[in-house]
Parts: sequence; C-alpha cells; structure tokens
Amino acid sequence: MKVILTKNVETLGSKGDVVDVSDGYARNYLVPKKLAVKASDGALRQAEAMREARIAQEAQALDDARQLAESLEGTRVVVAARAGDAGNLFGSIGAPDVAAAIVKFTGIEIDQKIVDIPSPIKEIGLHEVMVRPHSEVEVGVTLDVIPA
Repeated sequence: MKVILTKNVETLGSKGDVVDVSDGYARNYLVPKKLAVKASDGALRQAEAMREARIAQEAQALDDARQLAESLEGTRVVVAARAGDAGNLFGSIGAPDVAAAIVKFTGIEIDQKIVDIPSPIKEIGLHEVMVRPHSEVEVGVTLDVIPA
C-alpha cells in the first residue's frame, strides 16, 4: 500500500515522502498513529507540496547557519569567573555562560544547545569552543577565561 508520511518516521523516511509499506503496517500502525495517510491523487499533490516546503525550509536553515558561522568566525569572547591563586576556577564555565558571553560581545543571539564544550572549563586561559548551528556547519570560537 502506498502511503504519504505526515511526520518523520525513522525507519521509513521524512514528512511528505511517499513510501510503499505492507497493508497491515499501514492500517494498524501508521494511519491510526497519524504518521501517514493513504496515498490518493489529491494527497499525492499535497505530499509533493509538503516535500518541497521541507526542502526549502532545510535549505533556509543551512543558509542561516552558514551566515551565523561567518559572523562568528575568528571571534574571541572574554568570560570573567572567580578563580583561586593557582588559576583554577571556583566552579566551571558551561554552555549557558558561553552563549551569554557571545551575545554580550557580538550581539548575536545564539541558543546554548548549539554550543559544544568537550569538557567543562575549569581553569583560566584560552579555550577553543565549537558552535554548531547546523549538522553540516560548525565554527570555532576562542574563549578567554579571566579571573574576576
């Protein structure tokens, strides 16, 4: 049976894709859970429109991510934190702190979820932090941690 996916299904495809599945799978799982609808002529036209919209949205998201990466390229951000005499911080610098510092120094609003810190920053000095606005785009930002 041909069905049109109305939501992303990990094992089958993305929203708007037309897939061929067994009758029982479509009737007992996909359609009742509103993951798919039976393919008809009108539904196929609608599916094509959904697929084109999804492709355009993904292209726009990738373009926005590339623009963000260009604007953050080579950026140096300073974060002041309380530290001991040996240079160790009282606590650590995490993704929310880095996101707030980027907003403060560049004016570019970013979500803390796209900031990738391999391990918490617990000492003064220069650290490289990755910002991943899209799965295909990443940019390095230099983080300068100074004592407060």
